[in-house]
Amino acid sequence: MLIKIAFDFGITNTDIVIQKNNQMEFYSFPSEKVETSFILKILNDLKVDINQVTNIAVTGGKSSDLEDTIDSIPLVKINEVQAIGYGARELYEIKDSKFMVVSTGTGTACVGYLNKKFTHLGGISIGGGTLQGLSKLTIDTNKPNEIEELAIIGDKNNLDSLIGEVVNNIGALDPEITASNFSKARNSSNLSNNDIASSLSNMVGEVIGTVAYLNALLLGVDNIYFIGRVSTLNTVKNGIEKRLNLAGVKGNYMKNQGFGNAIGAIAYLDANT
Repeated sequence: MLIKIAFDFGITNTDIVIQKNNQMEFYSFPSEKVETSFILKILNDLKVDINQVTNIAVTGGKSSDLEDTIDSIPLVKINEVQAIGYGARELYEIKDSKFMVVSTGTGTACVGYLNKKFTHLGGISIGGGTLQGLSKLTIDTNKPNEIEELAIIGDKNNLDSLIGEVVNNIGALDPEITASNFSKARNSSNLSNNDIASSLSNMVGEVIGTVAYLNALLLGVDNIYFIGRVSTLNTVKNGIEKRLNLAGVKGNYMKNQGFGNAIGAIAYLDANT
């Protein structure tokens, strides 16, 4: 049995995809320093028979600084833009000649496929890391599941000002659209953790959704394919969707999208080795 393995070194998590007989297995470990010993430690923990491994792909972090082989196994270094693009195409089985991917990790990156190549359209520093960091500062937790549980109970409208509350109308914008995140906190001293989590999650989603639809309009597409973990949180995804709806753009989400970059690295191996 021949095995291909991909490592995606993130700031928080290192994701691993193992392909055996065209079937994929998914694993995630807390990130450590990107070096050969960390890779070998993970392979040992997963009880991988290294003699059956034909290729190892790496992406993210400082993976380009790694050596070119591990125990004589070729180490293929894949640019993150390629990993994002290949990952979305594999996950969503995209056949279009032009499409756009948004990678929602610690930060956010937009990648377009045009003229048979993947291009980095732009990115922002707002993402899952922002949500976790601000949550730790304000409600003393950085665990995504805990933030999500609080956000579902909370009501962001206790902290956010809506367009319908501050102006009569702005064109055809829905009065329920956020005009200003957290603006009501200026005059409040009794803030609920639930409401804070709700407002934070929505704010991160709205920012991601805004940069996503603007890039989609520039590229000339009305579909966006999401990978990465933060856009799997329902309260963040709701914020994304509200912004996409403003521009008539459709968001697509998929099981295992959190492993999108590692899946892309495997797909790159399949296509190029």
